[in-house]
Amino acid sequence: MAEVFITRVSKFLPNSPISNDEMEEYLGLVHNSASRAKRIVLRNNGIKQRYYAFDKEGNSTHTNAQLTAEAIEGLYDEHFGPQDMELLSCGTSSPDTLMPSHAVLVHGFLKNRNVEVNCASGNCCAGMNALKFGYLSVKSEQTKNAVCTGSERTSSWMLADKFNVEVEHLEKMEATPILAFKKDFLRFMLSDGAGAFLLEDKPRGTLSLRIDWMEGYSYAHEIETCMYAGCEKEENGEVKPWSLYTPQEWLNESIFAIKQDTKLLDQYILEKGAESLKMAIDKHDISSEEIDYFLPHVSSHYFVEGLGKSLEAHGAPMAPEKWFMNLAQVGNVGAGSIYLMVEELFASGKLKEGDKILLSVPESARFSYTYALLTVVGA
Repeated sequence: MAEVFITRVSKFLPNSPISNDEMEEYLGLVHNSASRAKRIVLRNNGIKQRYYAFDKEGNSTHTNAQLTAEAIEGLYDEHFGPQDMELLSCGTSSPDTLMPSHAVLVHGFLKNRNVEVNCASGNCCAGMNALKFGYLSVKSEQTKNAVCTGSERTSSWMLADKFNVEVEHLEKMEATPILAFKKDFLRFMLSDGAGAFLLEDKPRGTLSLRIDWMEGYSYAHEIETCMYAGCEKEENGEVKPWSLYTPQEWLNESIFAIKQDTKLLDQYILEKGAESLKMAIDKHDISSEEIDYFLPHVSSHYFVEGLGKSLEAHGAPMAPEKWFMNLAQVGNVGAGSIYLMVEELFASGKLKEGDKILLSVPESARFSYTYALLTVVGA
């Protein structure tokens, strides 16, 4: 089995950063009313700015596939070009189309050569699942390199016009015309962007990141759906898919909006995260004291203190100085967030040979968790 190294990292964030005060200038006002959730959500999530792939007039500047292609093009240098790519593996939770897959749309924009293509769907873990496919391909010597990506373009799902029909319908039904919190609060959480890694079977450059192992865990067998889109959650916890609703119901109930059961989120996200992380490091016989950098993807700074306490309670404490996050500067980019964190750390000049980096990515859709251990190596 070959060793696998991340030899190049790249990101693409569209347009200019958008401050908290500017958000509704871009997203619009639902039913011409300022959001009641915005102030509370922004205070808790700690996000100061984010990026959107459209302008103030609502005109699209990039699709998800275009964001991803831009990030991939940042990997090219004198040693690796578009014709050298052997495998393309992409993950996202916000594809531009139901069919074709996100990955083949990206490949179409690259216009490079015939390559193997893999697409990972899901939520935040989709980016890590795309990475694992590339990792296993290079490790098993099926390919000598792989380009892996994580990306999101969720902002267009958050525009006010996507919810106005629902609120107008509520008003006609003589109900309170207010967008439900499970939909409204996510409008102020999510951001657009893409990250990309080049995986190779040999290190190069001043520093590379060796992937020592990757592990994934799902708790869908015991916990019901928490975060969802294209469906509605019923009283018994099951989800009713969009295909079983009428087109008018798609509008009246905002079926395609991203929603989250916040009670379930608070109940399980930290507990299962700490439990699964401890399982991963125990399996590979590494203690938390050996970790130099801990990169946890969190949707909100609201969870940071609780995650730290939960990890300590499960025997996997992570000292505060080891934590590395950039949520405040780039927002929650879902499947792309871990790529953006690695890119920023890699470019920071802080890394030295021998450093160990633990990546931790949860997703609340049905409570899944993915981990990877990286070691910094010289050329």
